[in-house]
Amino acid sequence: MSRHAVVYERAGRGYSAYVPDLPGCVATGRTRAEVERRIREAIEAHVSELRRSKEAVPAPGAWTGDVDI
Repeated sequence: MSRHAVVYERAGRGYSAYVPDLPGCVATGRTRAEVERRIREAIEAHVSELRRSKEAVPAPGAWTGDVDI
């Protein structure tokens, strides 16, 4: 098991999410709960496909933080 950072963003009338360490792994949803569920499903499918095609699963390298300005 590994832990990857997920970036969540407000997108118009909904939400979007992406995983910096897994290029192309994205999800959208009308609610926060929906996008959180969908990105989890997208990550599982993305990693499963990488393993199926015998490609390396990238190690977690991104992180999140806050900056006060």
